[in-house]
Amino acid sequence: MRLVTYVEPYYGMDRAGFLLDGHVIDVQRSLEFALAEEDPAGARELSLALGPPDVKEILRRGTRAHKALQELETRLSREAEFRRQLEGSMPHSTFREHEVHLRAPIPKPEKIIHTAGNFREHAQEGSAAGWEFPMPHWISFLKSPTAIIGPYDPIVKPRHTKMLDHEIEVGIVIGKRGKYIPKEKAWDHIAGLTVFNDVTARDIQREEMKSGLLNFGKNMDTFAVFGPALVTRESLPDPHNLRMELRVNGDPRQVSSTARLSVTIPEIVEHYSWVTLEPGDIISTGTVQGVAAFRKPDPTPFFLKHGDLVESEVEGLGCQRNRIQDEAP
Repeated sequence: MRLVTYVEPYYGMDRAGFLLDGHVIDVQRSLEFALAEEDPAGARELSLALGPPDVKEILRRGTRAHKALQELETRLSREAEFRRQLEGSMPHSTFREHEVHLRAPIPKPEKIIHTAGNFREHAQEGSAAGWEFPMPHWISFLKSPTAIIGPYDPIVKPRHTKMLDHEIEVGIVIGKRGKYIPKEKAWDHIAGLTVFNDVTARDIQREEMKSGLLNFGKNMDTFAVFGPALVTRESLPDPHNLRMELRVNGDPRQVSSTARLSVTIPEIVEHYSWVTLEPGDIISTGTVQGVAAFRKPDPTPFFLKHGDLVESEVEGLGCQRNRIQDEAP
């Protein structure tokens, strides 16, 4: 499944949808339609229980809900007549993707655990560029949920920075509550993966790191780009062999693969589950080589500026397209 959060165009409300063949299909409304074939009287109540109009709430419903939605998504993808009947009988259930605004798949996670150093190529390019701060394994910090934007929203360049940078990553979305999760059971707790861009103000970051902090340089408004979809675990290609590419105005800047992770995704979940992980929480993998700050001999031309188009794409997970916009005076 490819789960999204979209803004319903008639009522302006956030709702959960399936992203399928260039369409967004409302989860709760399509499930109600399917359940009504057997139980017209109870279909709405059961659809709200198994497929509520909120992706985080869907994850909290657990295995039964996941199975019901997986079966529904399979039917939607394979049965054209069922799709036609749904569109004709259930108003506001199906939209073309361009007709709706996609938000982050989970617009309000409780926490984002951001990691670094897991792609050693990024650490190595930092050393080669003279970055003055060490980048060992298992660096972590919290990314503010208020920094989240959707996959096609503008990234706002704050007036306080001249060094706006990009970091393409994979976001691991937790689907089942847990603590002290062994790597052998980690996939039982992972809902799926998504594309993540950890936007960074390097000049602010550099000043903060003199005191050992990672705070505002990573957490300004719009600095957490998330989406377009949460691709659930059973729909994933090999998660440790996904091509990653970030382009600025069509120019490939970061090109790599999850095959270059120095640790596995289950090991990342195990390591950070010393804190209780909740459905909808996000853990990032860290970024790959090619960030602007480590370009030689002069990184200045590579920092993001007003009007730039940033495309962040991970094989099998989708592509973000975000325009850089100067902060309003």
